Amino acid sequence: MESPWVGLEELIGYSFANKELLVRALTHRSSISDKATVIPDGLDNEPLEFLGDAVLGFVVSEALLRKFPAAREGQLSQWKSHLVSATHLHQCALAISLGDYLVLGKGEERNGGRERKTLLANAIEALIAAIHLDRGLAPAQEFIERRVLSGLGHLADDGIELLNHKSVLQERTQALGLPAPRYATVSSAGPQHARIFTVEARVGERLTSRANGSSKKSASQHAAELMIQKLNEAVESGDED
Repeated sequence: MESPWVGLEELIGYSFANKELLVRALTHRSSISDKATVIPDGLDNEPLEFLGDAVLGFVVSEALLRKFPAAREGQLSQWKSHLVSATHLHQCALAISLGDYLVLGKGEERNGGRERKTLLANAIEALIAAIHLDRGLAPAQEFIERRVLSGLGHLADDGIELLNHKSVLQERTQALGLPAPRYATVSSAGPQHARIFTVEARVGERLTSRANGSSKKSASQHAAELMIQKLNEAVESGDED
């Protein structure tokens, strides 16, 4: 009898030597609580997400540095934040119909788990870890380059300004366990046809940034961009609290 996951292996262009690793990568914890798991030892994919996140971060960082050797650290960090974000990984997961192959509990199934952004993003990280454990870094890197980094060349063409810095900042603060960003228009100046707005971004009580723009939207995007840089610096110095 053909494995129900053969279709996924064909889609991703990788055949697992150890099929249990593939099945575990697709097994959500809800199926464990429902006792619906197909894994003999009852393991879900959460620990694999931990490893997959690390492998993904390394491969993306190396790929960016090779592709853009002259880019500034802040720019590289923002590109990386975009490429490893739940929003981007969700799109990558949808492209290979990953949700169709997940092993879910009945409640998660009813609640639309097969299309849920966070669940699918986590599953693709678990899949990366499973490939790495199955045959090593090289095939995991190949999968990431093909499925996650396929649009890498467009980053320089599109420009970093086209990234949604507010979305990146939102996901960055969530990942760090920080309060959600808040934005406030501080001032506006100039004639009606050429107004300049100043917007302040705030994360918690300590971190703030201000930026100007010809609209509130552009000013808030620039303020978010500055805040991302501040957060990256704080994380590097160990002072993100």
